Amino acid sequence: MEVLKTDFPGLLRLRPKVFGDQRGHFMETFNEMAFARSTGIAVRFVQDNQSRSKAGVLRGLHWQAPPHAQAKLVSVAAGAVLDVCVDLRPDSPSFGKHFKLRLDDRDHEMLFIPEGMAHGFLALENDTVFTYKCSAYYEPSAERSIRWNDPDLNIDWGIKDPLVSDKDRAGITFAESRWGK
Repeated sequence: MEVLKTDFPGLLRLRPKVFGDQRGHFMETFNEMAFARSTGIAVRFVQDNQSRSKAGVLRGLHWQAPPHAQAKLVSVAAGAVLDVCVDLRPDSPSFGKHFKLRLDDRDHEMLFIPEGMAHGFLALENDTVFTYKCSAYYEPSAERSIRWNDPDLNIDWGIKDPLVSDKDRAGITFAESRWGK
């Protein structure tokens, strides 16, 4: 696995080794020992999630407040997304900034998202299957959401009117969010 650092502390782009031939391809999507050796991060994932979305669906920006904070390993099994992370960590040099990356089923790149970041994605193709591993279990009382179109974040999603859930539409602004609360 190739590990590419970003300007955001702990946020890593991961490129797995993909073995392809006329039959298709094979890749190892996660190996705890190889991940720790390659990244220097010891993380235990306890929950796997998957969503299927049509093009134009935007999910996020989500996070869980401590002590239920989650690190995530995200990837696309089918289709493509515009993946977005917002740094909520006040002591981080990238606090309040966002990171965007296209993830798809052709390049197979993955993203490791550390605790303290809000996360969301826009499905770019119909029947996009998005997968993610979480380091903590889902806890409804700790669930938080920042509005996808918060003007203070100024995220260019490349779409004017995405399909967003009522719950995500009712999210708070970045200015109202406080990591740890």
